[in-house]
Amino acid sequence: MSQHHHHHDHDHDHDHGHHHGHGHGHGHHHHHPAPGDNMRAFAISVALNALFVVIEFVYGFIANSTALMADAGHNLSDVLGLLLAWGAALLAKSKPDGRYTYGLRSSSILAALANALLLMVACGAIAWEAVLRFAHPPAVAGLTVSVVAGIGVLVNGFSAWLFMAGRKDDLNVRGAYLHMAADAAISLAVVVSGLVVMWTGWTWLDPAASLVIVLVIVVGTWALLRESTQLVLAAVPANIDADKVQRFLEQRPGVLEVHDLHIWAMSTTEAALTAHVVMPGGYPGDAAIDEIVELLRHDFGIDHTTLQVEEGTTDHGCALHGAGH
Repeated sequence: MSQHHHHHDHDHDHDHGHHHGHGHGHGHHHHHPAPGDNMRAFAISVALNALFVVIEFVYGFIANSTALMADAGHNLSDVLGLLLAWGAALLAKSKPDGRYTYGLRSSSILAALANALLLMVACGAIAWEAVLRFAHPPAVAGLTVSVVAGIGVLVNGFSAWLFMAGRKDDLNVRGAYLHMAADAAISLAVVVSGLVVMWTGWTWLDPAASLVIVLVIVVGTWALLRESTQLVLAAVPANIDADKVQRFLEQRPGVLEVHDLHIWAMSTTEAALTAHVVMPGGYPGDAAIDEIVELLRHDFGIDHTTLQVEEGTTDHGCALHGAGH
């Protein structure tokens, strides 16, 4: 596999003096974070959040605040979402076998979808609870609510910060990050409503805050739901421009035309590509193909490329040609 490094040599020469110790051998513009970082983030935040859920629920009971209990329930949905994403991240490393020739990588896409649906359900439950409370707002121990929710802000803020680095590269990590960031905002709203209730005695504020929060989560989750559904339907991942890839392939030396170009997501971090390249001059040799594969990986972040080289002597039809090719 020696050819994998020949594009990066120039990066290395002036890097040795001040090596950043990042652990990825090549290039500062590589698309993938080290998966180890996310693993650590998952472990820490699952532990922290699980512990906090228990504390928050107990105090919600003591303070007679369903806002706290709802927040605890919502934090629990977080822990479940994190476990889903973590499991998917582990499965994405799975080795291919006879039937699942891609391994179980695409389970990460299903997890992202499940995560979005789970959040939508949690939102529905909280909104229902809040609406019911408008009729008879119970008395709430405002100070307890604010202090406990304040701890929640710290726990969630810290967890979100742990996932900050990986969020651009992986839909599940983005799901976890959105979850955490939304949670920090939610706990903050609970803090504020607890204090205001304490000062003014407006008990209806507690459920009102919950509804605003739910709206915030639904908006964030909608994007996650849309994107994960697109990946399930084998759409081109959002960070790849298919037209650019097409033009790039057409401009390779010896290429007359490119057809049947398909790009899809194999997991929430990896993309695959297949294409037929018409090269009337004949097969250009392994080195030329390897170079195309390496450039697709380096410039477009496409890890799994399969190219079919044709000399253009027959008309290779494709069943998908009718579909707006």
